[in-house]
Amino acid sequence: MGSFDQENKGHKKNSDQDSITTGNSFVEFLTITVKYRWFLFWFIFIITLGALLYALLAPKWYKATASVLPAEKTDFLSLSALSGLSSLVKNFSPTKGLASALSGNTEFDRYLAILKSSTMTDDVITKFNLRKEYDLEDTYYEKVVKAYNSNLDMEVQDEGNLTIDFYDKDPQKAANVANYMVTKLNEINTNLSVTNARANREFIEKRYKENVTDINRLEDAMKAFQIKYGVIAVPEQIEATVKTMSTIYGELAQKEIEFNVLKRQFGENNPLTSAAKVQMEELRKQIDSQNAGTFDDNTKLLIPFKQAPELSNKYLKIYRDLEIQYKILEFVQPLYEQAKVEEVRNSPSVLVLDKATPPDRKAKPKGTIYALIAFVSSSILGYFIVFLRVLSEKIKKNFPQKYSFIISSLRSDLSKLRIGSRK
Repeated sequence: MGSFDQENKGHKKNSDQDSITTGNSFVEFLTITVKYRWFLFWFIFIITLGALLYALLAPKWYKATASVLPAEKTDFLSLSALSGLSSLVKNFSPTKGLASALSGNTEFDRYLAILKSSTMTDDVITKFNLRKEYDLEDTYYEKVVKAYNSNLDMEVQDEGNLTIDFYDKDPQKAANVANYMVTKLNEINTNLSVTNARANREFIEKRYKENVTDINRLEDAMKAFQIKYGVIAVPEQIEATVKTMSTIYGELAQKEIEFNVLKRQFGENNPLTSAAKVQMEELRKQIDSQNAGTFDDNTKLLIPFKQAPELSNKYLKIYRDLEIQYKILEFVQPLYEQAKVEEVRNSPSVLVLDKATPPDRKAKPKGTIYALIAFVSSSILGYFIVFLRVLSEKIKKNFPQKYSFIISSLRSDLSKLRIGSRK
């Protein structure tokens, strides 16, 4: 129990010492502030006033702002109504490119890339003679570009529009530059879209011509097949042949039964039996003729049984390839027509939401910001100087020898620097 009381007393003593130390530090800080109050006041006042006067007397810069939106893409889906285009084709747009995976960026990313490009930068600097305005005619071009970029600000707003801010000493010129950048953005973006559409059109056109060539070749092969074998539609003609042969075989079976019955009843030399035999032999001739492929004028549409498998195989191969090419044509032809329309289309790709106008008030330098920054920085610097002086006085008072050593060393280094600078 006694040890616990001693421990509590120790903690209380330490806390009291911390409170005394904190209080002493605050009192010392307050004492130093009061002691050097006039120095701090005039130091902070002069620097803040100087910054404020600079902000008021420095050249005024005006900010003009233009706002744009991406134009909606029209895919000309009405073409699908003319050609029976499938839903897959409706979702295709040549302006978006055949390799849509390459277009992962948004439209605003494309705009920002164009606005920050060397083509845009060089054009604006040359057109508005910014090298002379920035007084950088006899320096590196990179410095001109750096000065130009420092006066340009672009940002995609939460509302979904892109703002282009440009600073210039002339409010009208600031507005002219911002509006010109929008015009140039639309021009470059449209040219890029047309170039992309042209590449798509050339690719689709090549595939379309190949498709047409394949169709013509297969149609000629189908025509030659029909002329060579005297057939028009193999499946239908085989079906007709089977039905005809079934009828003939049925009649032959009937005549064979009739012949055998007459032969038993009247004998083989009976006229009725002979007539039934003749009819039966004629039916057999028709069957032989059908199997051998020799037809009379009434059976030209029938196909010989011996040639049926081979003809059917050849016909189906040509027919299959032709149907495939027809399906490809059904898909490619509307794309080809659409690509041609996209290539010649020259509609604006950037919509101007707000046109830049000459501002009435300056954008920079702002006196309040300059004064606030000067006040904070001068306060920190003033207290640093004061505390450095107080520390120097304490060292001089408590450690005179060390103080003398520090001062002599610093003076020696300064004298060496002066001699070196003179040489």
